Amino acid sequence: MNPITIYQPGKIVFGANTTGQLPGDCRLLGYKKVLLIFTSPLKNAANELAGKFENLSIRTELMEYRFGEPTVDYFNTMLATAKTVRPDCVIGIGGGSVLDTAKLLAALWNSEQNIREVFGKNLLQSRKCGLICIPTTSGTGSEVSPNAILLDESDAEKKGVISPFLVPDSCYIDPELQVGLPPKITAETAMDALSHCIEAYTNKFSHPVTDAYALAGIKLITGNLEKACQNGFDLDARSALALGSMYGGMCLGPVNTAAVHALSYGLGGKYHVPHGLANAILLPEVMRFNLDTCPDKYREIASAVGAKTASEGIEKIEALAAACGIPQKLSSIGIAQSEVENLADLAMKVTRLLVNNPKEVKREDAIEIYNKLLLC
Repeated sequence: MNPITIYQPGKIVFGANTTGQLPGDCRLLGYKKVLLIFTSPLKNAANELAGKFENLSIRTELMEYRFGEPTVDYFNTMLATAKTVRPDCVIGIGGGSVLDTAKLLAALWNSEQNIREVFGKNLLQSRKCGLICIPTTSGTGSEVSPNAILLDESDAEKKGVISPFLVPDSCYIDPELQVGLPPKITAETAMDALSHCIEAYTNKFSHPVTDAYALAGIKLITGNLEKACQNGFDLDARSALALGSMYGGMCLGPVNTAAVHALSYGLGGKYHVPHGLANAILLPEVMRFNLDTCPDKYREIASAVGAKTASEGIEKIEALAAACGIPQKLSSIGIAQSEVENLADLAMKVTRLLVNNPKEVKREDAIEIYNKLLLC
């Protein structure tokens, strides 16, 4: 077995309506001032939480997240605000962008390090502020991972901060907060979570501990995604996706992702394709590229999704994405042939993820994968 180190939140609360426990838990932890970061659709939920905090004599500052995927410049704007608030706990409620931002704010608002100094692995020196994450999508698994991603506008690259200090102290995974999420967001975020599980399971550095999480996540997500897209109020399906996403997040620290994510970063960084959508389009083709390197693993994935052969398993995942409204080709989202070489160059820079792929990905391989996804 490969060596493995696993970091997880000290407390994971899972279940419908469990967010209601949060204010009382914060009081027990002795927090006096919290910074609550949320997105516009969650304004009512954030205000309700803030009222409960205030009733317990916990001062609450609200910060509305008004961006798409977070950039360095936008993060620094929020960081300046956090420095004036001086919270003893940062709470993020939202999708992966909000949670990643909350994690970095908690680590850096009272630190002498700046964001550019901590891009990379284990460069963050400490976190002196409490951190709580509440996911409202089933996608990134950020609530249980040591990772945070920002887009650096200076070179149009997505860059990661990986550190045990970014693992939240606690997280509250409440499927009720995901009820009614639009089908498009449901599908894209869940396909992101599925790619976490598949890339962890087939990873060069895979391990039986994370394999168990990954396979469980694959079964939960593929078995419930279409149900959640068809009926956004199906709490059982929402709960299954939330658990599958959490399992995928638990794989990110010890094992991390591989070529799917590396090839998607240029699509997001330069062409602003939503992260989950980019991964969903790339996933089947990268699986086919890797298939001959770890056929046994792909047969296990096929079994998990109810297919008989590895190839059928890939086709079933592709069909699931299509059934949930995910485009099958990069050309469907406006990517042209002329952009392929630039995309390949950007992908080759993401060495921290490419090194995890079970099969070496050369520049010409990346070009071929992109080209296959441009054919009509």
